[in-house]
Amino acid sequence: MGATENAELVRRGYEAFNAGDLETLGLLFAEDAVWYAAGSGVLSGTKQGRDAILAYFGELGARSQGSFQAVVRDVVGGEDHTVGIQQSRAESNRKTLDLATAIVFVVRDGKVIEGREFFEDTAKADEFWA
Repeated sequence: MGATENAELVRRGYEAFNAGDLETLGLLFAEDAVWYAAGSGVLSGTKQGRDAILAYFGELGARSQGSFQAVVRDVVGGEDHTVGIQQSRAESNRKTLDLATAIVFVVRDGKVIEGREFFEDTAKADEFWA
């Protein structure tokens, strides 16, 4: 796959994520994919495998009472890396999350094999999810 196809795959992933469609989202990830959740908070750390990644995404929804949204600003496709630029938004327990976020995706053979999150303010993200 080329840069255009990789960007389209990531865009489909964002659509499925924001719709809460974990079944479709799961089809876009390789079984042995790895996700690096930024920070040092309760949800931070490395998620090994598609099931662990989907469980992490489910936890984002559960901890935000379903309010978490990744508002896509742009997707920049590349042959090796595709970058999703988003605004991460959620509300929970009278707290608000509204942070610029970038996720670097590695796509191989039409599947996401790696994702790395980068937040505008990782401490604020950690505080929100605490």
